[in-house]
Amino acid sequence: MSGPTTRVLTVLELLQAHGQIGGGELAERLGVDRRTIRRYITVLEDLGIPVMTEQGRYGGYRLVAGFKLPPMMFTDEETLAVSLGLLAARQLGLADAAPAIASVQAKLERVMPVNLKRRVRGVSDTTRVILPRGEPSLDDRALQTLTVATEASRTVGFTYHSPDRGSMDRSVDPYGLVFRQGRWYLTGFCHLREAMRSFRLDRISGVHLMADTFRRPPGFDAAEFLNESFLSWGRTHEVSLLLHTDRESAATVFDFHSSCADQLEQRDDGLLLTTRTDSFEWFAWWLVQLPFPFTVVKPEGLKNAIREHATRLMACCE
Repeated sequence: MSGPTTRVLTVLELLQAHGQIGGGELAERLGVDRRTIRRYITVLEDLGIPVMTEQGRYGGYRLVAGFKLPPMMFTDEETLAVSLGLLAARQLGLADAAPAIASVQAKLERVMPVNLKRRVRGVSDTTRVILPRGEPSLDDRALQTLTVATEASRTVGFTYHSPDRGSMDRSVDPYGLVFRQGRWYLTGFCHLREAMRSFRLDRISGVHLMADTFRRPPGFDAAEFLNESFLSWGRTHEVSLLLHTDRESAATVFDFHSSCADQLEQRDDGLLLTTRTDSFEWFAWWLVQLPFPFTVVKPEGLKNAIREHATRLMACCE
């Protein structure tokens, strides 16, 4: 849990970011009461930071106009977050990722105090983030262009290369981007199909901004939509099984299967999982890797697939 010093610095960051912010909002964001916020303001003033207090219904705290702090004031937790973010970014399929990330790290180190600089370099030298390797990209600039289009609510055009139907030009309103199991996905409204669709970025080429703009649906969650899409894409067999474990243990297994984790129902003797699959053989292979016991409730086809898989494994031991 963050200590008082970290919270005082957080107050300072919020004041710099918002210009003026009320005591009630500060208290809510930091999880403390207003009296504690006033103490934090006093600490800032004792450090020589000019904080103005305005009374009244629309009052609050703000820094004196024109006051700016050095740009790099990181806590230990923030330093770790930045370092891990840079490590992960190297594997996310960003165009020209290596030189861009090296440039960012050099700029950060140039303005960091010596102790923070040493810590950032230490994390970079001793820590590795291994993400699933994705398919080769057809368009190295696709992710960057789509990020700009999503933020600016601009329609994009591109060529989508389907393994079944060949190449086809599309125009899409990009609502969001998702990185899932080593691949980038675009979710948005497809003008050709006049419906919501998801597209793999490794099958996209020639991405370009168009003149049209759009309005994103309020509260749209790209990751949630993508998970629901995976459940509906050809998964014709409903399966139901009882996992003889608790939610904490199940969470470690379903880390890369969030769509399954959301469907766990607590029962007296475990967790009931109801989902769908298009392959009993694949689902049987996945189930035998679970670190806890389970009972297949239905269907019979899944039970037969597990029996066949067990027979093959037993044969390997003879």
